Amino acid sequence: MTVTAANPWRGEACLVVADRSHLLRPSFTALIAAEEELGPLFALVERAGAGQLRLSEMAALFWHCLTGHDRPSRDHVGEAVTALGLARASAPLRVLLTQILQGSAAPPEP
Repeated sequence: MTVTAANPWRGEACLVVADRSHLLRPSFTALIAAEEELGPLFALVERAGAGQLRLSEMAALFWHCLTGHDRPSRDHVGEAVTALGLARASAPLRVLLTQILQGSAAPPEP
């Protein structure tokens, strides 16, 4: 499996799709595209907190936040989320939602 490193200070996470780790980066452009499709991001976060986030919404948010030119198809992202199960897929989701709510955090001073 290819491994991609995520930078937690940028709110990045990784998602394994077809035995390959893909970087999820909640950039402004990615979040605008996700918001255009899914509606207001704050409402998305509220639905997630209430346990009302749909599988399709999770997969769509992940797909919009994928980086690189070789990103997998939406169907493959959905299949990866299904294969992970909701409990394991919630880890990268939590990272993205935290970034959406809190923004970038500065690394701690040494």
